Amino acid sequence: MIVKTIDAYRFGYSLNLTETQLRAFISCFQQPTTSSFSTLGGRASIALSEVSGIGDVAIKFYTRGGLIRYFIKQRYLKWGKTRAQREYDLLQLVRKLGINVPEPIAYACRGHLFYRAWLVSRQIPQPESLAHLANLDPDRCEIAMKSAIEQIIKLIKNQIAHIDLHPGNVVVGQENRVFLVDFDKGYIYRGHTDTLIHRYLTRWHRAVVKHRLPIMLSDMLREGLHNIRR
Repeated sequence: MIVKTIDAYRFGYSLNLTETQLRAFISCFQQPTTSSFSTLGGRASIALSEVSGIGDVAIKFYTRGGLIRYFIKQRYLKWGKTRAQREYDLLQLVRKLGINVPEPIAYACRGHLFYRAWLVSRQIPQPESLAHLANLDPDRCEIAMKSAIEQIIKLIKNQIAHIDLHPGNVVVGQENRVFLVDFDKGYIYRGHTDTLIHRYLTRWHRAVVKHRLPIMLSDMLREGLHNIRR
């Protein structure tokens, strides 16, 4: 891991990045953001850009939820690793496990006691969320769902908790390649596997019901996780 500070922005990265590329990321941090395609009514914001020598990147802006967002929207109290670094580290881990997630390129933060944070990752080509696909193309959705279940099983077997996994955080790219996204707040789970499975099923089903998605999404996940060796 390489750590470098440029113009009060503290970067962490593993790739061989140049100062010019890091400054290009800083310029991206100033861009207007749009709502992320990855969420169902969520608050995630991203900026899309192209950086020389890297290609198309997505910049995730960490934004608060709840009532506190009306007072402090994008600042966090520093306590250990920043949210961006935690997500970056977790993405690196799950990629090594053979799970499809966006490739993390760098994380950055600015501030001391209170900080703002960003995560830079490689763009997923032609992304569509599973939630969108469920209503648009049921047959393609079913194929993607089978791939998603395989990856969720890998998460569970490796005791990784993605606490906000729902059909909006499953993204289908080119050639129907399926990615799991938005690992913010994810962590290594130390409890019983049955409890972890229950948490995945409960969060997933709640989103399906709330957003009136086809119940097939819940049925397939429940069936797919039923036979995990415990």
